Order: sequence, then C-alpha cells, then structure tokens
Amino acid sequence: MAVPLRDESELEEPVIAAICEGDRYAFEEFVRRQEAWVRAVIFSVLGRPDGVDDVAQNVWTSVWQRISKLRDTRSWRAWLHQLARNAAIDAGREHTRRRFWGRAASIAAIEPSASSGGVDQRLTNDDERRDVLAAIQGLPAIYREPFVLRHMNDWSYRQISEVMGLPVDAVETRLVRARRLLREVLAGRVEQNNVTSR
Repeated sequence: MAVPLRDESELEEPVIAAICEGDRYAFEEFVRRQEAWVRAVIFSVLGRPDGVDDVAQNVWTSVWQRISKLRDTRSWRAWLHQLARNAAIDAGREHTRRRFWGRAASIAAIEPSASSGGVDQRLTNDDERRDVLAAIQGLPAIYREPFVLRHMNDWSYRQISEVMGLPVDAVETRLVRARRLLREVLAGRVEQNNVTSR
C-alpha cells in the first residue's frame, strides 16, 4: 500500500513545536528551509531588492519571539506569510516617508544632469535581467506578489491562494494580468532600445 505524501506544512509541525520549546537548532533549520519564499514575499511587497535583508531579519526575529503564540501549528505558512507581508508593508511606508523628506530637504541642491544621447548600446544579458527585474518591480503589488511566488519560487496556485487568502481562480487571474503587463512593458523597452540604437 502506498503511503500518501505529506504536505510540507505537516512536515514542519514537529519543527515548530521544537521552536516553541526554545530549540535554536530547529529554528535555524526552519529559517534555512523557509528563507527563500519569505524573502520573495518581502520583495514582492517592497517592489525593490534593497531593504529585503533588513526586513527578513526583522521577520525572523518576530517569528522567534511570537511563534509560541501560534494557536494552530498547521496554519504556520499563512501566519508566516502575513508576518512577512506586514513587515514589508511597514518598511515600505518608512522608506517612502524617508524618501519624501529627503527629496524635500535637498530639492534646491539638485542640478539637471547632462544627457548622454547618441550612445549605441546593445542589450546584454545583464541589461535584459535588469529590465525584467525593473518590470517586475513596476508591477502593481496586487499582481507582483503572486507573480513572484509562482515564477520565482515555483509555488502552486493552491499554495498562493492559501497564503494570500484568495480563491485559486483569483490567483490565476492575477497571474494572467501580471504576465500581460510584463509583456507590454518589456515589449516597450525593446522597441525603445531598438529606436535609440539606430
């Protein structure tokens, strides 16, 4: 008789129980296994790579401090997703405030930059990667978050729907719209690069 495969959430339940008992080794192992998708959630909310390290550190500190209050260990993934998402939202607000006041304070010191027109550049792989990353960062958060979870972390539609609290068809719709927006943005950048390289 075949033994049914257990969901990853079930496999983490004993680890979470050990963490609640203060087992630092279990915590380090849990962080190692969950770090990639937590960072992806943070990136998808922030929309930029800078700041992800700091927010992730704050998330893991919060996990260590709060995990013993988790009522249902089976819901750890949704709990951790919400924790990461909220921390990223808070960090984004703080970044926006600092950027606004920094610009306001230095607006008089800004000088117009010289144009570098006429330089013929071909797209390199690094340039293409930068363009794709910039296009992903430019997606509205409602589309960026499921896109990053699906295409950068290989999550299933079901997993995304569970952590985002959405029906699977809503996840599918958001992914279709995200892909369409990316195609439009990237097509526009290729056309722009072709025009400037003539």
